[in-house]
Amino acid sequence: MKRSKSRLSLTVDLARDGRQTGDLMLRWSDNTNPLGYHPVPIISLKNGDGPVVMILGGTHGDEFEGPAAIMRVLARLSHTDLSGQIILIPALNAPAFQASSRVSPLDGGNLNRAFPGDPDGGPTQMIAHFVETELMPRCDGVIDLHSGGKASFFHPCALATRTADDDLFDRNLALAKAFGLPLIWQLGANNDNRSVNSAAERAGVPMIAAELGGGGGVDPDITSDTELGLLRCLTHLGVINQKFPNPPAARRVEITSASHSLYAPSDGLFDRQIRAGQNVTAGALAGHFHFPGEPDRDSLALKFPHSGLILAHCARGLVRRGELLALIATDVPDAPPT
Repeated sequence: MKRSKSRLSLTVDLARDGRQTGDLMLRWSDNTNPLGYHPVPIISLKNGDGPVVMILGGTHGDEFEGPAAIMRVLARLSHTDLSGQIILIPALNAPAFQASSRVSPLDGGNLNRAFPGDPDGGPTQMIAHFVETELMPRCDGVIDLHSGGKASFFHPCALATRTADDDLFDRNLALAKAFGLPLIWQLGANNDNRSVNSAAERAGVPMIAAELGGGGGVDPDITSDTELGLLRCLTHLGVINQKFPNPPAARRVEITSASHSLYAPSDGLFDRQIRAGQNVTAGALAGHFHFPGEPDRDSLALKFPHSGLILAHCARGLVRRGELLALIATDVPDAPPT
């Protein structure tokens, strides 16, 4: 019989007021750390009773705008500024973060495809289980910050899950609007139910994710927008009290079919001629596909199979057959500006 209680533990007391820094102790015996634990740093800022908000970064270890924005917020706020609690985890998949890797070097796991996790599983499954069963139930709101990592670049957007519970969906959308970016990606039938978003839906907690550029570095403008978005969300949820101008009306898009996007037809060099955030029509040129190792082979003109918004594009030059080159989203039908 599988155990339901986590094997992981915290070195901080989340019920205690004040500022605390410590670790989620990931106990996993391997050649690098056979008898100790792999630390996942965690910070708690708490001031009395009030809403509890958890902010996650580094769910994928090569995505850095989110962790940078979290550290900025940490430097900016004291626990005395709060009415409630903020739980900050800037590098949730800490082993992957330390390796600047999308997946964990301990078990090859993709943390955002590991929920609800398993207390008896590998390191990635254990982290997912702890977040969903030990941390999520404490929360009145969750924010999970992503980017395209080394492999891709996303047009900055907030992600709101279209949940079966209409009230929860409305709270997700309100939180996405509060974040303040002009684009909201609505997650529906094509959402992966092994993600943090789906964990929050199972827990009944309002939650957004965000996609914030990418390329494997820290974009200063996107990170500043993210820092502001976090402060706006904390105000929206009642943890801090700051005033901000109303955000611009947000466009709402969704992924309705994987076949709308563009994928590499072979191994080769993608000579991209488009950018994330562009509107495109079916048949428009996305770029050329070259074969530098076969100079006599003609290059291919790659065209979009479907009209829509380029939500993300590949950030690599050399790609493999089947790799995503451009992610295409379409407007949510009859969705008013959010």
